[in-house]
Amino acid sequence: MNESTFNELIDRTFSELETALDEIDADIDCETSGGVLTVVFENGRQLVFSRQPPTRQLWLAARSGGFHFAFDDEAGDWRDTRTGQLFRPFVTEQMQEQGGVRFAWL
Repeated sequence: MNESTFNELIDRTFSELETALDEIDADIDCETSGGVLTVVFENGRQLVFSRQPPTRQLWLAARSGGFHFAFDDEAGDWRDTRTGQLFRPFVTEQMQEQGGVRFAWL
């Protein structure tokens, strides 16, 4: 994957995530800056999503650890490089665990 395609995928993912978060009834702050999307929950916990151009990966820092996702063309989603779990269901779980937010982004 070239850098342009990678950046388009990240931009689309961040935009879709922000739109989905705007549609739920919860006090969540989102901030995008320098290729990083930070989601801050009412309880103060955070999820930090960052683009990693050298590896063409999307990284997620959460209270439960750091996760690296590479885009899977077949699945049409990012896939954890260690566990194989897809990004969207994983983020849905993390929203519940970290922020107590019911979030369906599948």
